[in-house]
Amino acid sequence: MLSLALAGKPNAGKSTVYRAATRADVDVGNYPFTTIDANRGVTHARTDCPCLARDERCGNEHCHDGKRYVPVELLDVAGLVPGAHEGRGLGNQFLDELTNADAILNVVDASGGTNAEGEPVEVGDYDPLEEVDFVEREMDQWLAGIVDSNWESVERKSRSPEFDIDETLTDLLTGFGATVADVAASLRALDYPEDPIQWTDEDRTALAREIRARTKPLVVLANKVDIAPPENVARLRETDRPVIPTTADGELALRTAGDAGVVDYDPGDEAFGIVGDVTDAQREGLQRIGEVMADHGGTGVQAAIDHAVYDLLDHVTVYPVGNETRWTDGSGAVLPDAVLLPRGSTPRDLAYAIHSDIGDGYLHAVDARSDRRIGEDHELSEGDVIKIVSTAN
Repeated sequence: MLSLALAGKPNAGKSTVYRAATRADVDVGNYPFTTIDANRGVTHARTDCPCLARDERCGNEHCHDGKRYVPVELLDVAGLVPGAHEGRGLGNQFLDELTNADAILNVVDASGGTNAEGEPVEVGDYDPLEEVDFVEREMDQWLAGIVDSNWESVERKSRSPEFDIDETLTDLLTGFGATVADVAASLRALDYPEDPIQWTDEDRTALAREIRARTKPLVVLANKVDIAPPENVARLRETDRPVIPTTADGELALRTAGDAGVVDYDPGDEAFGIVGDVTDAQREGLQRIGEVMADHGGTGVQAAIDHAVYDLLDHVTVYPVGNETRWTDGSGAVLPDAVLLPRGSTPRDLAYAIHSDIGDGYLHAVDARSDRRIGEDHELSEGDVIKIVSTAN
């Protein structure tokens, strides 16, 4: 399962995003370090279900009238304060927790209502642009510190006739969540001395920055847009980062109201309808949320998750089935599973994603949409419905 992590300074709204996206019951408070221990839950990326191409919807619990929700892990960790890479606040714990995340959702207080430490100030008093590079900078410095603290070992190994700097750095950096391919690509992008003794602090910092950028891409959630000065949101959107205006409070309210049958709303919708009885105050509150959604195309929470999965991480959703005609499994369930795979994946990759035995026994695959056998090197696309034929079936 893909893993996304919520990052940002304290009191920016990370726990509210987490609670809305996972519907888990966690502490939410207007004070720094509301979150102490990391919370792990399941949220979902949204995509179009292949059942839209058929006469009837599939009826899967994760399909809402053709809107398919695919599980991904969401991690909410302690807030980050300046100097976290040196252990300040809960920095070491925070950064350690991010090691296995595939992408980062950087939650920024677009209202400017909290300072660098996450302490409440008057709305507009703090510049949210200060937060855009903050998480990246702390992660870069933290990783550079890890590289630096292990560099003496790298220098000792360099005295061996069999020493290979690329292999040594790969061994060091895969512990950060980087793959062998990530390290190789990072080293190709850098100009560095072959002799580790000649490396400077700048060389090690450049390596750390390159590895972090490749392994921990970020999307910025400009949170609290319901109270943010419009100029703050506009300036955030003018940065060179992907920025999604967000109201986590609005998303949480809508999901809560949806669970109670008060509104007709699916996560990621650009609007909602009131279908239950509400008080005048509740109607007024919902109308305010609706106005924010109209301005920004939704609450932004689902859009941020989708951007991380489908754009930053460049994954596609593939649907394995047992019967290529009815698109069912052995129990007759239509489109029972949805699997997220990196773009460029093949049918054999799908087979291994289902189960290692299925992959080991892979024979061939059938594209259920066209009812045609596809080659082993066929590149799977978003929304493919695939039958895997294996000796382990």
